[in-house]
Amino acid sequence: MSYATGGLVMLSEMLPKLPPSERKIASYMLENPRESISLTASELGKRSSTSSAAVIRLCKSLDLKGLQELKLRIAGDLQKEPSNEIRDIEPNESKYSIIEKMTANSIQTLKETAELLSADELSKAIKVIEKAPTVHFFGVGASYISAEDAQQKFLRINKNATAFNDVHMAATSVANAKKHDVVVGISFSGNTYEVAKILELANKQGATTISLTKYGSSIVSEQADIRLYISATKEPTFRSGATSSRIAQLHAIDILFMCVASQQYEKAITSIDETREAIHFIQKSQSSRSRK
Repeated sequence: MSYATGGLVMLSEMLPKLPPSERKIASYMLENPRESISLTASELGKRSSTSSAAVIRLCKSLDLKGLQELKLRIAGDLQKEPSNEIRDIEPNESKYSIIEKMTANSIQTLKETAELLSADELSKAIKVIEKAPTVHFFGVGASYISAEDAQQKFLRINKNATAFNDVHMAATSVANAKKHDVVVGISFSGNTYEVAKILELANKQGATTISLTKYGSSIVSEQADIRLYISATKEPTFRSGATSSRIAQLHAIDILFMCVASQQYEKAITSIDETREAIHFIQKSQSSRSRK
């Protein structure tokens, strides 16, 4: 991307969770985005009947470096083409309409995830995963699908990885984690108690913790050393089966995996070739047996 984006998504997602003074500033910026990007902290405070100190607190609540980053992100948002809202399916809707809606919804989810993934936090995640003897992925329900996908990917580049959806198995594995191991907790809501407790346990063991959640502070992200945020797009009624969140999680994991693989390109290519050969060997053996 040539410019930072995602400021308006961050403000709208965090709005109900903010303290009163910060909520006033966020509301003002959402209602007056073009005007807001030219104002100082002091001016924003006056326009929203708050203070410059509240503006600085808002930026901290958004997990941003300061007002300048927020204004740059909003400026980037204003340069984008207007996006469509996520649309739900209707009773007896045609398959052609559902194809179009689902595709548009997925594209919107991917775009928002790209906006919300912090380059700084991503860089930290890449470094610790590169050095980690083992990476443990943990998710519950639909998030376990993403954890399993991550395990499969990292195993292919010879990175020792685990994935559990059973909290007792995950706890057993994390209890044996070493100092440079990494534990990744995946939860779209960020409020999955079991995921938060696994990250808390990992912190006690001295492992590095990474959260993958929707944007905003949560019990899961609060336990993490490194926080990766994905699309905060609301799930429509029929998509409560975690369609959008799953796509966002898989997209973030793909990005993380490709970044790590790129940093050790030759080694990764060799490992992928070897695993491909191993699978081909198994398939060849099965084929030979079936002909007998």
